[in-house]
Amino acid sequence: MRLNRFLALAGISSRRGAEEYIRRGRVTVNGELSTDLATQVAPADQVRVDGKILRTHEFIYVLLNKPPDFLTTRSDERARKTIYDLLPGDLPNLAHVGRLDKESEGLLLLTNDGDLAFRVTHPKFKLEKEYLVTLDREFQAEDSLKTKKGVYLSDGRARFDSIVKVNPRQVRVVLTQGLKRQVRRVFAAIGYKVKRLQRVRIGPLTDQGLRSGQVRLLNKKEVDLLTKRRPTRRVGQTKP
Repeated sequence: MRLNRFLALAGISSRRGAEEYIRRGRVTVNGELSTDLATQVAPADQVRVDGKILRTHEFIYVLLNKPPDFLTTRSDERARKTIYDLLPGDLPNLAHVGRLDKESEGLLLLTNDGDLAFRVTHPKFKLEKEYLVTLDREFQAEDSLKTKKGVYLSDGRARFDSIVKVNPRQVRVVLTQGLKRQVRRVFAAIGYKVKRLQRVRIGPLTDQGLRSGQVRLLNKKEVDLLTKRRPTRRVGQTKP
C-alpha cells in the first residue's frame, strides 16, 4: 500500500496530513528516509515516524454517550475523569472527533480513521449536529431569529441552522459550525444560561438505545452514511 495510507491506518493523521509528515522528512522505511509520496510499503516493512515504530490496524469507529463531568481529552494533569476511562481496554489508539465540554453530555465519535474525522469536523462538509438544550428561563420565540442570524463572538459569527422549542425551557438546536462552546456562548450572548446540554445526533447517528456512559461500534451502513455526505434530517422531522 502507499505510504500515506499506511500512516493513516496507523492513526497518525488523515492521508493528506500524512503527506506532510513524509515531505518534511519525518518518516523512514526500513531505516531509510522516505520523502517520496509514491513509496509502497508491505506489512513486513518497518515504518517509523520521528523514530517511533508504527503498526497498522483496521479502522474502528466507536460511538460514546458521554456523561457529564468527564473531560474530552486523553489525559489530565489533575487526574480528573476523561472519556477514555469509559472505553474498553482492548481498543486501539482512537482520537475523539470534536469534543464536548466537561459539563455537557451526549454523543461523541472516536476513530483511528483520519479521513473520516476530517469529513465529520470540517465546516465545508456541513454535517449537522443536534442538541437538546435546557435553559434557565423560558425561551422567547422572537429570539429564534437572533440565533439563526448569528451573534458575533471573539472567534467569529456563530449561528444555529435551526432551533425548535420543545417546552418552555427546552429547545432543540441544529448547527453545522464547530466553534468552541458555541451553543452555550450563543445563548449567553442573547441573555440565557444553559442548564443542561445534550448532543443527541451527529449527522445520521442518534443516541437511541445508547445509555449514558455506554459505547458501541458503528456498523458499515452508518460509516457509509457519514462518508457519503447524504442529507441528514432537520430537527423536528421524522424518518419516512
